[in-house]
Amino acid sequence: MWGAILGDIAGSRFEWNRIKTKGFEFFGPQCEYTDDSVCTAAVADILLHDLPAAPTLQQWCRRHPGRGYGGMFANWIETDDPAPYGSFGNGAAMRVSPAAFLHRHGAIEDALKAADRVTAITHNHPEGMKGARATTHAIWLAFQGVAPRQIRRTIEHAYGYDLSRTVDEIRPGYSFDETCQRTVPEALTCALESTSFEDAVRNAISLGGDADTLAAIAGPIAEAMHGIEAHLVATERMRARFLSQAPDLVDVTRRLYSARETAGADA
Repeated sequence: MWGAILGDIAGSRFEWNRIKTKGFEFFGPQCEYTDDSVCTAAVADILLHDLPAAPTLQQWCRRHPGRGYGGMFANWIETDDPAPYGSFGNGAAMRVSPAAFLHRHGAIEDALKAADRVTAITHNHPEGMKGARATTHAIWLAFQGVAPRQIRRTIEHAYGYDLSRTVDEIRPGYSFDETCQRTVPEALTCALESTSFEDAVRNAISLGGDADTLAAIAGPIAEAMHGIEAHLVATERMRARFLSQAPDLVDVTRRLYSARETAGADA
């Protein structure tokens, strides 16, 4: 989804240069697409075309080297016999939005099954699986037009996350964290408290944490809630500026948006 990709690009320059304010240039000169966008595109490809999950994810990441892959995942990308490694990193949640998008007019059980399929190949720790499911569930609920307050209650009840704090309450004590446990609840809050897509991404980046991943998780939820503002839509100019090295990413995203709402349907 463009929500994940735009969030990733906007947050990329703040991953190691963290800020605690919402007042920043949205697309700065150091912005670029990272592993979050690559993995999201790979998941879209897997689910659109019913491809084998592990080798397809590897192929995508090998075509886009040096995009900020974590250590264990980087090793997994290069192995000849990829197996899950018990991760509960936030990478489980940042790449899963296509599972919700493709099933937005279907049953939540189908969306969660799709999320499990693309998560268990690496992040098979219970917290990793939960983070991906909770993100998928929140996006799916937003597509149903469910109010943010009810989405919050549903996620808290189903997954045990504490979503009681506001963004302003989270921000002062929050620090960089790559786990689902301390990324997914905060990213969901950033989206559910937002007034627009851009506001959700600014919320996520302003926490001063793993900015690109927080924004890549909050972004698709906010996209489902609000849509994306016209001035941030992925125009040819934006693609030329940030995605000129990733025509395959642009292509599969276009296919995702034109696909029938059934996993495995070829657009």
